[in-house]
Amino acid sequence: MLETKIFSHPELTRRLADAVANSAETFIKREGRMPSVMEVCGSHTMAFAKSGIKTRLRDYVRLIAGPGCPVCVTDQKAIDAMICLSKKNNVILCTFGDMMRVPGSDSSLLQAKTNGSDIRIIYSPSDSIQIAKDHPDKEVIFLGIGFETTIPALVAAVREAEKKDLTNFSIWMTTKLVAPVLRALLQSGEVKLDGFLLPGHVSIVTGKQSYRFLNDKYQIPGVITGFEPVQLLSGLLKLLNQLHEGRTGIINDYTYVVKEAGNFTAQHYMDTYLTRADEEWRGIGEIRGSGLVLKEKYARFDAKKKFNVLPAEPRKTKCRCGDIIRGVITPEECILFNKACTPSKPVGPCMVSSEGTCAAHYHFMREE
Repeated sequence: MLETKIFSHPELTRRLADAVANSAETFIKREGRMPSVMEVCGSHTMAFAKSGIKTRLRDYVRLIAGPGCPVCVTDQKAIDAMICLSKKNNVILCTFGDMMRVPGSDSSLLQAKTNGSDIRIIYSPSDSIQIAKDHPDKEVIFLGIGFETTIPALVAAVREAEKKDLTNFSIWMTTKLVAPVLRALLQSGEVKLDGFLLPGHVSIVTGKQSYRFLNDKYQIPGVITGFEPVQLLSGLLKLLNQLHEGRTGIINDYTYVVKEAGNFTAQHYMDTYLTRADEEWRGIGEIRGSGLVLKEKYARFDAKKKFNVLPAEPRKTKCRCGDIIRGVITPEECILFNKACTPSKPVGPCMVSSEGTCAAHYHFMREE
């Protein structure tokens, strides 16, 4: 409790915000522009907006939201496939709540549930195991989206299903990995970046060492940080200090939970059950080796192999969620933002998810 109070202490937050602004001013005078920093994690994006830090620093630091919202980066074809799955006979579909209202080409999981599909919101992948045990006459499918933060929990569900010898449980794997998408963004060169604020939760699993390529190949600095105001500002200040000193290292500013090599146990089970695969990202396309799927040994738990789902080509809209995910535009630059697209009637997932950039801007940064 004491640590939490320190990390959100108003006076300390104000002092750090002033220090970041002063440091950024020095950068602006030298470079003739604001420093551009991408916060990779969707939780960081929401925390920056909710705390008021993004508004406070908007004339000093260009904070760019990255592709760190798992719901937002899920490809439209995958969303449509999930909706098709929910309509199959004898199926119980289990999902996290954020997925329910993501628009598909013609409907959403929420609409499918309203129309009679058996779709259940769960809070842990293991909940779907219990549902499979309770309904042996039904096929129970869990929608496995997420980054390294949630992937170990998906593996734990498969391990449990294996131990209980469940034949009616499977996972529709649409997982994403952080490092490959950072490489893709840097190689595209679409957005000029001076550094990254790296995701705290993902880094607990992958460790500081997983970002060495940013320094070794791209000579760009990064700081792993937490989610409270003081942690966010501390991370920004350390990143700006690196820019001033011409350093491009990776700093772990979240040492009490993130270690150099990460979580060995989580990594072991991921390596045991999963293998790398090419994965489609909304607004980016296919990135080689950016996803994980079940190894052939565990194919009986792979819903993509168990069920034949071929959705039609996605319907095109004017939603620019893909450009927002890549950091090319801000939500306010999308013609639909706060007009046709609002939280009560979202057009794209960036307005739906609790980690979505559009939702963050709508709730905490929109000017009336």
